[in-house]
Amino acid sequence: MSTSILRDSTTSLYEQIAHQLLEEIQRGDYEPSGKLPSEAQLGERFGVSRVTVRLAVGKLSDDGVVERKQGKGTFVAAKQVRHGLDALRSFHEALLLQGLQPSMQVLSHALQPVPETLRGLFEQAHDCLLLERLHFVDDEPIALGRSHLPAELASVAWAEVEHQPIYSILESITGLAVSRADLAIRAQEADKSLASALHVKRGAALLVMERTSYFANGRCCDRTTFFIRPERYAFVLSGVFKSN
Repeated sequence: MSTSILRDSTTSLYEQIAHQLLEEIQRGDYEPSGKLPSEAQLGERFGVSRVTVRLAVGKLSDDGVVERKQGKGTFVAAKQVRHGLDALRSFHEALLLQGLQPSMQVLSHALQPVPETLRGLFEQAHDCLLLERLHFVDDEPIALGRSHLPAELASVAWAEVEHQPIYSILESITGLAVSRADLAIRAQEADKSLASALHVKRGAALLVMERTSYFANGRCCDRTTFFIRPERYAFVLSGVFKSN
C-alpha cells in the first residue's frame, strides 16, 4: 500500500490520507473483515499525528464510507440497500435482489381486535393478527416490521416460516395473490424500544414505510409499518419525462 503524501501540497494532509484510504477501500484491500488499521498504525504508516489520522477517518465517516464501532474499531460501511418503488415486491425480496443474504426473526405474534384506525381497511373483520419481525443483513438489524394481517394467519406456525416473506405466506394460506400495494414514506425518531431493537441511539432518525396491500378482489390483506435504519436503506424511483 502506498504511504506517499505531499507535505507541501495545497491539499491538507488529512484529505490526502482520506483519499488514499478511499482508493484502497474501493479496491477491496480491507476485505473480508472490512476493518481498517488503528489510528496508531495509520499514523505510523503515514508519518502523521493521531489527530491528523482522526480527521481523515472522520471525513470518511462523514461521507458514509466507513463506520466506527465503539470498542471494535473502524470498518468499511455496509453497502446501502436500494429499494425500487417501480414494482410490487416484499421488503425481504428487495433485499434479495441486492444480492444480499437477509434473515428475519419473529419478535411477537398475537391475535387482537382490529385497531380503530384500521377498521376502514379490514372491513367486517373483528380481529387481526399483529406480527412483529426484525429484518437483518450481515447479522445487523436493518428494519423492524409491524404488520396487521388477516386473522386466518393466526394458525401459522411462525417458527417454521420465520424467513418467508409476508406475501408468500398470505398466498399460501388464502390461495389469493397480492395484486397491489400503496406506500407512504416518512421520517420518525426512534423511541426506546425501536432504538433497542435496531441498535441505534434513542431519538435517531428512522425511515418509516407504511405499506397497505390488497388482493385482486379489493380486500385489504396487509398493513405493515417498517421502521428502517436510513444509513443502510434508500428508496429509488425511475421515471420518464413527458413534455406537454
